This record gives sequence, C-alpha cells and structure tokens, in this order.
Amino acid sequence: MGPLHPASAEELAGIVTAALGEKAKRVTVALGELTVVVDAADYKAAALILRDAKGCQFEQLMDLCGVDYSEYADGQYDGRRFCVVSHLLSVSLNQRVRLKVFCGNDDFPVVDSLNDLWNSANWFEREAFDLFGIIFEGHNDLRRILTDYGFIGHPFRKDFPTTGYVEMRYDPEQKRVIYQPVTIEPREITPRVIREDNYGGLQ
Repeated sequence: MGPLHPASAEELAGIVTAALGEKAKRVTVALGELTVVVDAADYKAAALILRDAKGCQFEQLMDLCGVDYSEYADGQYDGRRFCVVSHLLSVSLNQRVRLKVFCGNDDFPVVDSLNDLWNSANWFEREAFDLFGIIFEGHNDLRRILTDYGFIGHPFRKDFPTTGYVEMRYDPEQKRVIYQPVTIEPREITPRVIREDNYGGLQ
C-alpha cells in the first residue's frame, strides 16, 4: 500500500537528483510534475536507477513516445530534433516522473531500448520507430506496428508531407495491390466567401 502522503514534486526532485547524480542533466518541476532529462549515453542506466533505487521505485512504465522538435530545436531543447519521453509510475510510493532523452544524431536517431527493464516498452518503442524513425538499440523485434510493411517514411515527422509519398490501390489487371506516386490534387477545404462591393448596402 502506498503512503498516505506521497512526496511532493519538489521533494521527489531532490530524491531523484540524489539517486541519479551526474546522470541527471536537467531536473525541473512545472505544474506539479517532475521532468528529468538525461543524455542518450546514460538513458538506460538512469532508467534502471529510477526503477530500483530506494525512494524512486518506479515499477511501471506507463507510456513512451517520440517527439520531433523540428525547427523548434533551439537552445531550450539542446539543439536536438528527436526526443524520447517516458512516463514512469511508482505504485508503491504513489509518485510519477517524466524521463526525457534527446537522440544524439538528427539524421539517424538512436537510443537504448528499455524493453528488458519494462516489457510494456515493447509496442511503445515499435510505435515510436514506425512513426518517428527512432531506432531503439537492443529491442529484439523492432518493426513497424501501425503502417504497412512497405510504407515509405515516418508519418509523424514534421517534414513528412500530409498526403504521403505513395498511395496504394488494387489493380484489377495485375490482380494485386500496387503502390504508385500520390495522385491526390491539393484542394481548399475551407469555403471561400466572395462578396460583391457594397454587399448588404455597406459602403
């Protein structure tokens, strides 16, 4: 059973900072929530500490997702484009933490997999790989989970075109599904209202 009065976000920040030591690159509290940023090289080791250290005991990984900061990757975000965000829960201590790690290479984003620390990371990491193209090193089954096997690109990247690169259709002559370049014509979906001069008697 968890404590009646769990540590406040500020108290938890002190506990987590002490546990992680130099691995905690940045620890912030905003809106009552604790966020910890670590380097990619320390990501898995920091996650293990957060899981096992006394006072932390984050037994569950509740969520993991990718983020593409794109042109917003400035000094606030360490100049890196891709980030992995994990939300951890301590059931025994009734507390939460957000763990963030920025991928070191924007062209080939890679971080360690947490799948052997929390098996709930499995499909979350596959989703981040599929939609953002983030590679999770050590994941034993890293393949697409939401898009088709022959899909080209990663649709949640901010530079991915809204219509995609290819479309698929069934070809009755070849009797199979084929891929071809996108043929969708761009169109305005917001109706345009054009009024004549002096509409309604207004000058």
